[in-house]
Amino acid sequence: MQANFWQTKTLEQMTDEEWEALCDGCGKCCLNKLIDDETEELVHTNVACELLNTHSCACSDYVNRFARVPDCLKITREQLNEFYWLPSTCAYRVLAEGKALPSWHPLRTGSKSAMHRAGQSVRGKVVPESKAGDWEDHIITWAG
Repeated sequence: MQANFWQTKTLEQMTDEEWEALCDGCGKCCLNKLIDDETEELVHTNVACELLNTHSCACSDYVNRFARVPDCLKITREQLNEFYWLPSTCAYRVLAEGKALPSWHPLRTGSKSAMHRAGQSVRGKVVPESKAGDWEDHIITWAG
């Protein structure tokens, strides 16, 4: 991978390896979302997918996630105009909006530690689906 590729290439020009490297591993996209029936507004919950390791903020079965979680979404280049549902801090969305990666992003710091220290991951903030109960009781604003 070319150093600082995210500054010299568009999302469409990136290799698959570079595309995958953009993910900061915060886990926010693995939180369940609700759509308000009346307003059609998308709201985030702190209810985590059962496959999300809530400490590392990584999928515990990334390779098989689509088979195990049928509504898991793959983030692809073809969806660039649909990234509104991703957190405002997500590298895919940030770069699609023409902004710079945040200072805590692992590609800039070399590790995920700065992201966790900055409070940008879901670590310590979520509940697994199996323990959540009514998702409407778990609506949050910090992941949007």
